[in-house]
Amino acid sequence: MKLYGVTGWKNAGKTGLMERLVADITARGFTVSTVKHAHHSFDVDHPGKDSHRHRTAGATEVLLASKSRIALMHELRDAAEPPLKTLLARLSPVDLVLVEGYKRDAHPKIEAYRAVTGNPLIAPGDPTIRAVASDTPLELDRPLFDLDDTTAIADFILAEVGL
Repeated sequence: MKLYGVTGWKNAGKTGLMERLVADITARGFTVSTVKHAHHSFDVDHPGKDSHRHRTAGATEVLLASKSRIALMHELRDAAEPPLKTLLARLSPVDLVLVEGYKRDAHPKIEAYRAVTGNPLIAPGDPTIRAVASDTPLELDRPLFDLDDTTAIADFILAEVGL
């Protein structure tokens, strides 16, 4: 599987860019999966539901299945968060995995940047960031794309990974 990341600070436009990239790249006939890193606790099921009851009773994994989808919830309890490589190994094969977050991992990435956030660019100090998608002109030593030019960004990513 090919792997490419979208990184940047909070409110930089990462999720919107990811959403547009998935739609664009799948429309071209490629299969795409995504991995999203969250810095906070989250829940995908709800109190009172059977899956939640199984999990809170102590199950390490709960697999919820229907004719529409499956969801596997794995409770870490007190174990360390698994590295990205371990998580990727759990995915079914696809043409491309887009990763949101994981800015410190070594895979190639594009940085989403919005000037209004007031955050500095990550790219100047990070060689894994191969390009920047920005809402403002910047002087860079790597490709710069308009944050809303999804087609050009998708073209770049697909060329980078050889698809």
